[in-house]
Amino acid sequence: MSQNIRGILFLLAGIAVFSLQDLILKLLSGAYPLHQAMVVRSIAATPFLLLIAHRDGGLGTLLTAGRGQMLGRGVLNFMAYTFYYLALAALPIATTVSLYFTAPFFITALSILFLGERVTALRWLMLIGGFAGVLVVMRPGGAGFDIAMVLPVMASFFYAAAMIVTRRIGGQETATAMAFYSNLTFLIGALILAAIFGGGSYASDDSGKALAFLVRGWSRPPPGDLALMAACGLIAAVGLTLLTQAYRIGQANAVAPFEYSALVWGLISGWLVWGDWPDRPTWAGIAMLVGAGLLLLYGERRQPRPGPEPAQ
Repeated sequence: MSQNIRGILFLLAGIAVFSLQDLILKLLSGAYPLHQAMVVRSIAATPFLLLIAHRDGGLGTLLTAGRGQMLGRGVLNFMAYTFYYLALAALPIATTVSLYFTAPFFITALSILFLGERVTALRWLMLIGGFAGVLVVMRPGGAGFDIAMVLPVMASFFYAAAMIVTRRIGGQETATAMAFYSNLTFLIGALILAAIFGGGSYASDDSGKALAFLVRGWSRPPPGDLALMAACGLIAAVGLTLLTQAYRIGQANAVAPFEYSALVWGLISGWLVWGDWPDRPTWAGIAMLVGAGLLLLYGERRQPRPGPEPAQ
């Protein structure tokens, strides 16, 4: 079996594992605040990340001169996934995931602006096609438009910014160290949100699902729900290991297109649990997004670059 095939299999397994986190958080979003789930998840993930760091060169790999940059990158990731998780509360998983896949287009645009990467006709065409797909999915001004659709697009922008930082420091820092500091900023950020909203004073009966997931006060979960929150930490650690291994042994441009398998899991879980199924315009927009993204990756096969940082 070739290294690329093995890498693809590791990535498919990692994406399947991470899809469980989306399912869990959407299930919990109607009863608990996001910051409570993130605090429990981050605490639960810490020992697993430390164990991975110990096996991946030792804990000393976490104490590098690039800690400040990794924390800054962690803040961008915290913003990205906060917007993403809030979107999950209000939108079908498949819609959230498909709009989040605008990240490759933002990464390309930011690479042109900040890294001075070459602009080709194909890249411009794929950028236009990708963002046109976003408009088709969102249908602003139409009957199917939901303001929460802006959230996964904002999430993808912050994720893209984090990826630009990753490209700058990825050669000096390990994936495990970057994941550890992302998890640390998740914990700090969630505690700050908890200090602001945890008392529930901002909660309102007329809040939308996404806003309610942010401002709802803390409550004492039963053991089963607490276990689900903690399971997200284990999921993050296991998924990180699988995706890191995927990009370690496989070529990024061969492995990265299979990130889109997240859409399949989003469609399956959304249909089985909530009965969600995209309508024809949404399917058309998803097809435009995926097609433009795959063509963008194909067009850059001769320009090797680091693969996407595994989701947190």
